[in-house]
Amino acid sequence: MTIKQGWIGRFYEDFEVGDVYRSRIGRTITDGDNVLFTLMSNNTNQIHFNVEYARAAGFNKPLVNSIVTLAVVAGLGVADVSENGFALGWDYIRLPTPVFAGDTLFSESEVLEKRESKSRPEQGIVKVRTRGIKQDGRTAIEYVRTVMVWKRACAPNRNVFPEPREG
Repeated sequence: MTIKQGWIGRFYEDFEVGDVYRSRIGRTITDGDNVLFTLMSNNTNQIHFNVEYARAAGFNKPLVNSIVTLAVVAGLGVADVSENGFALGWDYIRLPTPVFAGDTLFSESEVLEKRESKSRPEQGIVKVRTRGIKQDGRTAIEYVRTVMVWKRACAPNRNVFPEPREG
């Protein structure tokens, strides 16, 4: 039997300034996603869960909580950007187009900078600009963030699958 390695994300050596990574899947946002996350985060702004309030505010239906938009778009980019690392910081977040239940989001990240870490030689620092693109091509969210990424030889995710045994 030949065991084939699945995708395990990019390592520091795989990033090149100017590279663009597009999520291979999209994610349609539902009313349930929006209400659940809004309740979980204790966000009491009715624009996210009250249809009449949203109409009075100038929208035909509730706006998706911006943290849902951020979480979904960031999550769609994990396989390409931060599966082998962790976020260090966010430079800015911009929300140029509202998101509503029924919109489908995709993630696109461009590598802006990369450098080796001075304090952690087994890792490097990568800065990306990510855009959350709606099904109609409009940008729903854009942000720049910096991530600490493992170098391939030092990554802790090597050989983590348990050896199958009987019984």
